[in-house]
Amino acid sequence: MAPGNFTQVTEFILTGVSATPQLQVPLFLVFLVIYVLTVAGNLGIITLTSVDSRLQTPMYFFLRHLAIINLGNSTVIAPKMLITFVVKKNTILYYECAIQLGGFVFFIVSEVTLLSVMAYDRYVAICNPLLYMVVVSPRLCRLLVGLTYFYGFSTAGVVSPCIFSMSYCSSNIINHFYCDSAPVLALSCSDTKVPETIVFVSAAVNVIFSLIAVLVSYFNIVLAILKKHSSEGRKKAFSTCASHMMAVTVFYGTLLFMYVQPQTSHSLDTDKMASVFYTLVIPMLNPMIYSLRNKDVKDAFKRLISNPCCPF
Repeated sequence: MAPGNFTQVTEFILTGVSATPQLQVPLFLVFLVIYVLTVAGNLGIITLTSVDSRLQTPMYFFLRHLAIINLGNSTVIAPKMLITFVVKKNTILYYECAIQLGGFVFFIVSEVTLLSVMAYDRYVAICNPLLYMVVVSPRLCRLLVGLTYFYGFSTAGVVSPCIFSMSYCSSNIINHFYCDSAPVLALSCSDTKVPETIVFVSAAVNVIFSLIAVLVSYFNIVLAILKKHSSEGRKKAFSTCASHMMAVTVFYGTLLFMYVQPQTSHSLDTDKMASVFYTLVIPMLNPMIYSLRNKDVKDAFKRLISNPCCPF
């Protein structure tokens, strides 16, 4: 297309979760509560695992960074999403949209990678308990988390610029509540085969390799637990990884539901609901999963409540 034949889009319009007027106020209140709980829960996990001396272990180090990632992922999406419920025309500037997509990719890829790292941590804790603190040393923990963030940043640095290097010159209405790759590319007047391929390959590689790492880790964990002779030993070993297993199941279950379903049953409304789940609901649920089923976290919280001035 010749340069003078179109006007480059400078802003987009987000349609939000629902266009039904009667649902705007109830949905605003629901998602406001979800976001407040997400912020409170993840900040609580970050605080407890940072200041309590009894929670200075690799497992809680990784949990702290999972809370940071969940908080970041939710914050990239939720504030702008809440605005869609209270304004008639929710616009987002072109470069704001690119930054939001980049932030979302960074946090979601970091979460996928960190869940694999946490699975490896649980594998070493269950299968090699005597060598656990030697193998999963503080240096290795910092290295793994650093690589997790670097990989997330690198992926975002490739995906977002690739998508926003396309020309957008017709409709600027994004049928979503945030700038996701598929609804944004649907508006492009350029050939989108390259960015679509990059997004698909990146998502497939991240999910498949992460899922394989998690499944291999837990396969070995289950074998190790079954080899234990005492039922008390099996129960204790299972309890140390139950929370992570639950979080992994919820997260990957949502991703697989979204990407593995047949195209005939695929719809934008289904995508929106799945996106709501892994961008807003899961970041809210993770602190509950890890705290309600974890005696150490509950004890640390009780110490903080009983003596807030000098709890630890």
